[in-house]
Amino acid sequence: MTRLIFLGPPGAGKGTQAHVLAQYCNIPHISTGEILRSAVAQRTELGQKAQAYMDKGELVPDHLMIELVRDRLSYQDATVGWILDGFPRTVAQAKFLDVLLQEVDQACDYVVNFDVPDEILVDRLLSRGRKDDMEEVVRHRLEVYRQQTAPLIDFYHDRDQLVTVDGNQSVETVNAELQQIIQAHS
Repeated sequence: MTRLIFLGPPGAGKGTQAHVLAQYCNIPHISTGEILRSAVAQRTELGQKAQAYMDKGELVPDHLMIELVRDRLSYQDATVGWILDGFPRTVAQAKFLDVLLQEVDQACDYVVNFDVPDEILVDRLLSRGRKDDMEEVVRHRLEVYRQQTAPLIDFYHDRDQLVTVDGNQSVETVNAELQQIIQAHS
């Protein structure tokens, strides 16, 4: 079983790599960003609450994210493994996740940090053409990441769960490195 958390700033390639690696490992890619975008598009109650935060480039509050993740980890396909992409985003969420994983008798194998220079991230995000990917919002999102999410790197490093990969390589090169990491930790 493989249970991974993907960390990294917006545009680092977490979603792309999680999608490919999830197929390789035959486990679900749990992308909180995709779940949120779907909820926004469907105008669900959670989606409407989240939209106001997303439009400003801010993180969706913990209580909304926590319920989303709790629900998704209860699905049958998540019992054999998973890749969490976009959660946790704060140390408080990481601590919640520890409690949640104990409740469902699961454990995270390790945390993969995608390291990519900011200017590369800005270029990548602006080229996606999403409504929320305007340069001002993108730069704000990177600043929010540095302030709120980057402390997770130290949190997981101190627990000997962190593996860092250079996300500024080809998709194929990064994926090969991730597959090697999984094989080495199996």
